[in-house]
Amino acid sequence: MLVYIHVPFCRTRCNYCAFHSIPLGGGVESAASPLLRDYVDTLLLELAHWGDRLNGAAVQSVFFGGGTPSLLPPRIVGIVLERLARCFTLSSKAEITLEANPESLRGGQSVQQYLAAGVNRLSIGIQSLDESMLRLLGRPHRAQDSLHAVFTAREAGCANINMDLMWGLPGLSVRQWLQTLKDAVRMSPDHISAYGLTLEPGTPLERDCEEGRLALPPERDQNIMFIEGASFLEANGYIHYEISNFARMGFQCRHNLGYWEGADYLGLGPSATSTVAGRRWTNPASQRAWEARVREGSLGAEVENLTPRVRVLEMIMLRLRTSRGLRLSAYRKLTGRDFLRDHQRLIQALHENGLIRIRNGYLRLTRNGMLVSNSILSNLFERTDAVLKQPLPPGAPSPSPQALAARDDRAEVQSVLWPSA
Repeated sequence: MLVYIHVPFCRTRCNYCAFHSIPLGGGVESAASPLLRDYVDTLLLELAHWGDRLNGAAVQSVFFGGGTPSLLPPRIVGIVLERLARCFTLSSKAEITLEANPESLRGGQSVQQYLAAGVNRLSIGIQSLDESMLRLLGRPHRAQDSLHAVFTAREAGCANINMDLMWGLPGLSVRQWLQTLKDAVRMSPDHISAYGLTLEPGTPLERDCEEGRLALPPERDQNIMFIEGASFLEANGYIHYEISNFARMGFQCRHNLGYWEGADYLGLGPSATSTVAGRRWTNPASQRAWEARVREGSLGAEVENLTPRVRVLEMIMLRLRTSRGLRLSAYRKLTGRDFLRDHQRLIQALHENGLIRIRNGYLRLTRNGMLVSNSILSNLFERTDAVLKQPLPPGAPSPSPQALAARDDRAEVQSVLWPSA
C-alpha cells in the first residue's frame, strides 16, 4: 500500500495552483503555530485510526505532498514517520518522498535533519529557472535558490532528487524551454518531472489568459516543447517512463508508479483521497471539518464503491500514461473481452498514424501519442462505455498484434500530427 500525506500549508498561493492549501505568509513558526499543532495532532490520530482499521497493512512508499511539506520542521516529519511505523508495517526499503520549495532548503542543516528523520527522496518544486517565468507563476523563490537547493541536498547526502519543471507557460519560447532543460541536466538530478501547464479554473493565471492579459504559446510550439524536450532528456540518460516523468535508470518514482499500476493508496490530511480494496473516499478540504471527522472517528463514512466500469476506465487511463502501456491480458481479465477486437477501428487508425505501438502483449502510446493522450483516452472511454454494455460478438475478427508489431519492426510510421524529433 502507498501512503500520501497532504500538508496544506504554503507561504503564498501560486498563480496556477488549484490544490487545497492554506497561505501562511509569515510562516509556520510564527502566526501559524496553533494551526500547525492542531494539524499534527489530528494527523497522528488519523494514522492511528487507519492503522487499526487496516490491521497495520504493509506500506511500500510514503509521499509528503502539498502545499509545501518542507514548511514542516524536520522534527515533526520524524514524529509522523515514527507514528506511521508503529501503526503500519513500514518497509525498511520504503521510498519516502518530501516535496520541498527551493527557498525552504536554504539551510543545509535542515536537509540533513530531514534525511535523519527518514526522508530518502526530495522532490524540489523548481518549475522554472527563468526569473520572469517565476514571477509570472507567483513562485516565492528565485532561480539562484533552485541551484542552491539542489547543491545543498546533494551535499547533505540525498541520493534521490527530483526536479519539478513546467512547460507551455505564457510567453515561454521553445528556445527558453530547451535552455531550461539544459540547465536542469547540468544540475544532475536523478529524476525530472516536466509538466505541461494546465489552466485550472478560478486561478489567477486562468483569469489572466481568459481576459487577454497573457497568452499561452501556440499549439505548434507546445508540441515542439514536448517532443524535443523529451528527446533531449532521453539523449542525456533520462528514461521517458511516463508522460510527464523522466528518470535515470533505477530512479523511477515508485510511489507514482504504484498509482499508475493501480495499487491501493491511503490519503491522510485535509482533501486527501484514498482508494483501498475497491473503495474510494476523500477527506474534507477544510482543516476544521477534517479535524472534526477524525475526532468523531467517521473517516471514510462517504465511500464510493468502484464499479467494474470505473475500474476498467481507470486502468486504461493510468496504464496508458506509462511507457510500458496497457497489458492486454489485464483488460481481458477484468472484462472477459478482447481489447483489440473491442476497439478494432480506433486501434487501426491510431497505429497507422504512429500514435500507438503493440509489443509483447502491451499496447502503449508513442511519444506523439502521449502528446494527444487526452483525445485518445476520450475516444477510448466513449467506445469502452459502449462495448461493455454489449455481448461479445462470436467469431468477430481481431487485428493480430504480431502483424502490427511486424510493421513497426520494418519502419516507423510517420505521425500525421508532428514528426518525431
